Amino acid sequence: MQDRLLQFVLPKIKFAATSAIATAVDYSIYLSLFYLAAFPPTLSNVVSYSIGMVINFILQKRFIFDLKRNWKTAFAISVTFSLIGLTLSTFFIYLLSLNPFLYTHQYLTKAMVTGTMFLYNFYTKKFSFEKSV
Repeated sequence: MQDRLLQFVLPKIKFAATSAIATAVDYSIYLSLFYLAAFPPTLSNVVSYSIGMVINFILQKRFIFDLKRNWKTAFAISVTFSLIGLTLSTFFIYLLSLNPFLYTHQYLTKAMVTGTMFLYNFYTKKFSFEKSV
């Protein structure tokens, strides 16, 4: 039982570590665009999420998943799932930003959306790389 639990938890911990790097880049760009460049939250999210997505793919290909398909196919599938994730996260950012408090505290808005999207991202990337969930 303990071995099964470890097999379930360990990949998510490794995924979280590489995702933390991509998320740090995503957040830095997002907050810079919103607070310094005065971009709207949704546009800031599209730009920052896209850059984080590419970084995440590279790190996960190298350190997390066993590539069981051609890397171009894995990238295409990963990008497709990421575009769905981008749409969902941008929609959530839009909805949460309707609240005046969350609009002015975008770091909280982005954190809430990132937490919501974590498991979606893990399982879709696992499928993209390993053909399984």
